[in-house]
Amino acid sequence: MIFDATQCQLGEGPLWHPTRKQLFWFDILGHRLHTAGQHWQFDTYVSAAGWVDDETLIIASAKALHHFNIETSESHQLCALEADDTTARSNAGRADAQGGVWIGTMGVDAQHGAGAIYRYYKGELRKLFAPITISNAICFTPDGTTAYFTDTPTQKIMRVSLDADGWPVGAPMLHFDLSGTACRPDGAVVDAAGNLWNAQWGAGRVAGYTLDGSLIESFDFPAGQTSCPAFGGDELTTLYCTSAAVGLDGPDQGKTFATATAYKGQAEHQVIL
Repeated sequence: MIFDATQCQLGEGPLWHPTRKQLFWFDILGHRLHTAGQHWQFDTYVSAAGWVDDETLIIASAKALHHFNIETSESHQLCALEADDTTARSNAGRADAQGGVWIGTMGVDAQHGAGAIYRYYKGELRKLFAPITISNAICFTPDGTTAYFTDTPTQKIMRVSLDADGWPVGAPMLHFDLSGTACRPDGAVVDAAGNLWNAQWGAGRVAGYTLDGSLIESFDFPAGQTSCPAFGGDELTTLYCTSAAVGLDGPDQGKTFATATAYKGQAEHQVIL
């Protein structure tokens, strides 16, 4: 059940690298990128990544997107991200089927409406949705025609159609609503069958939903603040989940978990620069 016992203050952004067969994840508040038995320390918040090739990640920091070499630890900036806003940082993110990277921002202190959702594609960073308070649940259907996201305090998972280049078409629509429950939607991932798996902050679980928003199954973890799932392993059937220790006591808070499932994930999409 415990994949890695490192206690993260705010574990986030798990990424199963499909060519390295390796899980990466972040401790946003600790300014660290982790993999099993190793970590990289940064001088600011880091929160999400996409893979470019066997040695390279795109990493979202507080104020920029970076090209990061796993082997040498060398990093250089691709583009600024809300660089003039001292109150904001990056949060959730994921690559889409067209090779773009979506990245959400939020206020450092979760100020209302201080964030947005952006997409970086072929050298262009474009703001997609704002205002957002806590951006989360960025993920995509296997056919690349639909994106999902949430503004966590609303407790609503939204969906939006995408064009052939991966840009949103039309206004976002409600996918399903967790209002009135104790479940606060955090990070999410879509499996190969199109089911959406959502980590639910405060509920200590990852819950799966069909295309019509019906609950399939949930997996419980021994940490109250489950933050983001990822499918990985040789067959992409292992469900990983990060968590956050901030504000909580207990030996398993903030650890990263893994459980075998009957579901098969998608391989994470490659970022095309």
